[in-house]
Amino acid sequence: MRFGRRPGHCRPSPPAQHLGPAPLTRILLLGCAGSGKTTLARAGAPVFCLDAIWQPQWTETDLPHFRALIATAHATDAWISDDNFAAAAFDLWLPRADLVLWLDRPRWSRAWRAVARVFRSGEAHRAGDLLKVLRFIWGFDRINRQRIEAALAEHDRHVPVIRLRTDLEIETFLAQAPRAKT
Repeated sequence: MRFGRRPGHCRPSPPAQHLGPAPLTRILLLGCAGSGKTTLARAGAPVFCLDAIWQPQWTETDLPHFRALIATAHATDAWISDDNFAAAAFDLWLPRADLVLWLDRPRWSRAWRAVARVFRSGEAHRAGDLLKVLRFIWGFDRINRQRIEAALAEHDRHVPVIRLRTDLEIETFLAQAPRAKT
């Protein structure tokens, strides 16, 4: 089940495999724009990209509808949730998560990745949005990181948090993560 997917954004992952052994089937994937969440998510279970669920024209009055869509999507047995929306929905998916993966790349790396993806063929990200995304990346550590950390602490259900900062750490994690057939 994928809601409001934009072409080329949050492409579905291979349906036959998921990350982790049987009990590790629900992964909350966090990180700033440009950190590689969507790329990493493609390696695992069915992906729910919250950016694709939230519609740009929605306002705070649409939050109950958004939360209902999130609750429905995350009621399944296996998923990777790709995005933050900490204030809006941590209470919905963190209790069901088996693992939190936080892609915690340096700011310069996130900015470079955001710029590069605009020029890749088949990407939904547009050059017209790049300045907005770069401003978000630049302010993420000062604004959003604190909100996410607070939401994790508030809704902690003893879910392990693994922070991956480099390509090597991500590759090592993927190489060591057991794969199970669904």
